Amino acid sequence: MILSALATSVGINLGLTVLLAAAYTLLRRRPPYVAVYSPRRPYAPPEPWLPAAWRRTEADVHAAAGLDGVVFLRIFVFSIRVFAAAAVVGVGVLMPVNFMGDQLRQIDFSDLPNKSVDLFSVSNVQDGSNKLWLHFSAVYIITGITCYLLYYEYKYISGKRLEYFMTSKPLPQHFTVLVRAIPVTNGVSVSDAVDKFFKEYHSSTYLSHTVVHQTGKLRRLLNDAENICTKLANLKSVRRTSGDPPGKFLGIFGRNDLVGKYQKRLEDLEENVRMEQSDTTRSRQEVPAAFVSFRSRYGAANAIYIRQSDKPTEWQTEHAPDPHDVYWPFFSTSFMDRWISKFVVSVASILLILVFLLVSAFVQGLTYMEQLETWLPFLKNILEIAVVSQLVTGYLPSVILHFLSSYVPSIMKLFSTMQGFISVSGIERSACNKMLRFTIWSVFFANVLTGSVLGQLEIFLDPKEIPKRLAVVVPAQASFFITYVVTSWTSIASELTQTAALLFHLWGSCAKCCKRDESKPPSMHYHSEIPRVLLFGLLGLTYFIVSPLILPFVLVYFCLGYFIYRNQLFNVYSPKYDTGGRFWPIVHGGTIFSLVLMHVIAIGVFGLKKLPLASSLLVPLPVLTLLFNEYCRNRFLPIFEAYSTESLIKKDREEESKPEMAEFFSNLVNAYCDPAMKPIQHSSNSDERTTPLLS
Repeated sequence: MILSALATSVGINLGLTVLLAAAYTLLRRRPPYVAVYSPRRPYAPPEPWLPAAWRRTEADVHAAAGLDGVVFLRIFVFSIRVFAAAAVVGVGVLMPVNFMGDQLRQIDFSDLPNKSVDLFSVSNVQDGSNKLWLHFSAVYIITGITCYLLYYEYKYISGKRLEYFMTSKPLPQHFTVLVRAIPVTNGVSVSDAVDKFFKEYHSSTYLSHTVVHQTGKLRRLLNDAENICTKLANLKSVRRTSGDPPGKFLGIFGRNDLVGKYQKRLEDLEENVRMEQSDTTRSRQEVPAAFVSFRSRYGAANAIYIRQSDKPTEWQTEHAPDPHDVYWPFFSTSFMDRWISKFVVSVASILLILVFLLVSAFVQGLTYMEQLETWLPFLKNILEIAVVSQLVTGYLPSVILHFLSSYVPSIMKLFSTMQGFISVSGIERSACNKMLRFTIWSVFFANVLTGSVLGQLEIFLDPKEIPKRLAVVVPAQASFFITYVVTSWTSIASELTQTAALLFHLWGSCAKCCKRDESKPPSMHYHSEIPRVLLFGLLGLTYFIVSPLILPFVLVYFCLGYFIYRNQLFNVYSPKYDTGGRFWPIVHGGTIFSLVLMHVIAIGVFGLKKLPLASSLLVPLPVLTLLFNEYCRNRFLPIFEAYSTESLIKKDREEESKPEMAEFFSNLVNAYCDPAMKPIQHSSNSDERTTPLLS
């Protein structure tokens, strides 16, 4: 790609980014749009959003978005620090060295806009040149900086996690264990079996239990009732603004009384719900699973980490999520169902990646004018127009890839849901891992390996050739990924304007009978946003020595994301759960992978550049990086998996004499009651629904 095409892409996306930010600034405090742009703080005093986002402290972020929100913003802080240093080295040292090389051709400064961006890559440095030792030193420098910052962040966030635990009030999930695969004999209920077992083996700490019931039919009825409630509230809202609908004339003409019709249907559904709740309790539609609560955190931890039965497949225990975080529909899945679902999901994930490889092959073909003219010869005359060719090769491919990738997170979340996770946070952390693998393979490797020939997948058949082959194919796609990063500016700026939510809001304002319920702010989609952020870290590190021109664009992306998401976490998103920072190990692992991939590419680059000594001296670097990762896993990861005996007993002793603990244990007995089993709270005479039917 030539520099003028890159400049076109930068200009378009910079203009769109400024336009979206200006639109947000104008609309955010206008009454019709407050429900979209500030659902969490609709009555907050108006102030410029950018200075307000800058002034927020980390304590403010923690109070507004929990420790997960702090961790998410720390990803941007970490990335800004890494790529600020990388940009100084890459743009200040490596890029001038690359540009002044003459490996590709002589430089004609008078025709710079028509020069290829490859002139700024390491490909332009003469083979065997001593200048390549600057690139070699840069690899060691950026690896050292990244590893130091990774260690600092891991230590900082693990400390925050311990502080979060020690300063938190008593929480149900710290005293409760989920028990599955409960063996039941004929004539004995699940509840009786649980009570007998834990009274016998945990008599000093056992408090109570709540058995899980099959409530699939009941939940469907409640969802129907919820939909009717929403329609009823919208119709009553229309009546308040436009008056009562006219009645029928002579019993023939006129509109039906929809409010009365929906009211009758709602009353029937409520009666059906009460009957189903009674039948569920009476017929004992129990699942062999229960939430078991204890009188101390230490007692609950013992039940989790000590095997409960001589038969490992029975009395299986695991951490209980927060009561509001429980995902109820999949409790009916058995051990075998979950195992089969895991296998099916793994196969489906691989197939999705393979399908996306074909899509990426087509998208990459758009960056090659000759190939595009071969595919679509009837467009040859149009593609000869300079502006059109620049748009097609410099802008369109990355837009298509962004658009298609936007649908993948919902698919990955569906896959994780099918695996039978017991919590929304568990589903999203699993989806986050799946999305990260998908992003690495289907966005990075797919575009690298399908740049010219799809058959380059054979690169992985000979491990010894991987560095050399990657050193060839990765630089070839530098221009595409530069435009991909630039296009992401518009993507992240659209986070401010909440385009989809705005369209739904405008549609609801026009078609009031279809108005959506905006009483609850949306939640942050960590499972899609974290892998997306890590992708740009991967691109920045892998192209650090190959094509340092990408670094300033990556740095701009992280700076935009830092300010935009600080604003969104305060004004838009309300936390649905708080894992206590358990997303950070995913971030750490993804960054380590990016570093090792950078080392492998660098080894291949120096080999191709006839500098074998540099390649040999780089071989220890990925080994040292993996040893560093192993040290961090042993040093910090256990803190994210479980709390220590020291912390648990210290916390228990601090609270055992507090008078409010008696009330807490009293509420804990019913904390894990399935919302579907709770009585419906609905006022048929009021204009608004006061309490949701199903939470």
